[in-house]
Amino acid sequence: MPWFGLGVWRVENGKEAVNAVKAALKNGYRSIDTAAVYQNEEGVGQGIRESGVPRENIFVTSKVWNSDQGYESTLEAFDASLKRLGLDYLDLYLIHWPVKGKYKDTWRALEKLYKDGRVRAIGVSNFHVHHLEDLLQDAEIKPMVNQVEFHPRLTQLELRTYCKEHGIQFEAWSPLMQGGLLDNGVISEIGEKYNKTAAQVILRWDIQSGVVTIPKSIKEHRIIENSDIFNFELTYEEMEKIDALNEDKRVGADPDNFNF
Repeated sequence: MPWFGLGVWRVENGKEAVNAVKAALKNGYRSIDTAAVYQNEEGVGQGIRESGVPRENIFVTSKVWNSDQGYESTLEAFDASLKRLGLDYLDLYLIHWPVKGKYKDTWRALEKLYKDGRVRAIGVSNFHVHHLEDLLQDAEIKPMVNQVEFHPRLTQLELRTYCKEHGIQFEAWSPLMQGGLLDNGVISEIGEKYNKTAAQVILRWDIQSGVVTIPKSIKEHRIIENSDIFNFELTYEEMEKIDALNEDKRVGADPDNFNF
C-alpha cells in the first residue's frame, strides 16, 4: 500500500473525477481512494483506464456504505462497486462506518471476499478502539487498515497506539482538516524553513508519524504540490510542535454519534 494517495471525497462524478485521477496518476500517484457513497466510482474507473498506467500498478480503495451493511448486502455492494469502477478486483475494501449490530456481519462478508481473492486487503474506517476490540472478538482475519479523521488538531494517539500494537495500518482522511490548518502559525513557520507550504508540512508530518495519507484535490498543480513531500524531513522537535497542536477537534462526525 503506498504511503501517499489521492482521496476523491466530494469530487464530482464524470469529467471532474476522471481528470483528477488522470492528473494524479500522470504525476506519480499510485493510490486512489473512493467509496460507494461518493458516487464517483465510474469516473474514478474511467480515469484509471484513460491514464495508461497498468492496473496492477495502482492501489484502488473503495468502501461499503452504511445502508448496504450486512452479509449478503455487502457482497452485492462490492459487486456493484467493481462494476461501476470497471475493475476485476480491489486492492483494499473498507467498512465505511461502524454501524452497530451490522458491522460484524459486514466483516464476515469482507473476509469471504478476501479469501476468494477478490480483494487484496480488507479493513475498516472510522472505528474507535472499542469497535476494533468488539470486531476482533469474532474476526478470523484482523483488519489490515483503519482509515479515520486525522490531522494536527486530532492526533488520535490512543487509537494510533492500539492500531500499531495490533498490526493495523493507520490511514488519515481529511489530513488537512479541510483547509482549516493552512494558516496556522506554527506550521507556516516550519514551512518557511524548508520552503514548503503548510499543506506539505502537514502531509510530511503524517508520513513521519507512520500514517498513510490521501489528500483530496481536483487541481493538477495542487495534486503535484501535495505530493512534493519526499525531499525534506522534519526534526524531532518540529514533529513534537505539530503533535502539540492537538485539541481532539473533529471536522467530521464522531463515530460514536453518527447519524447512521
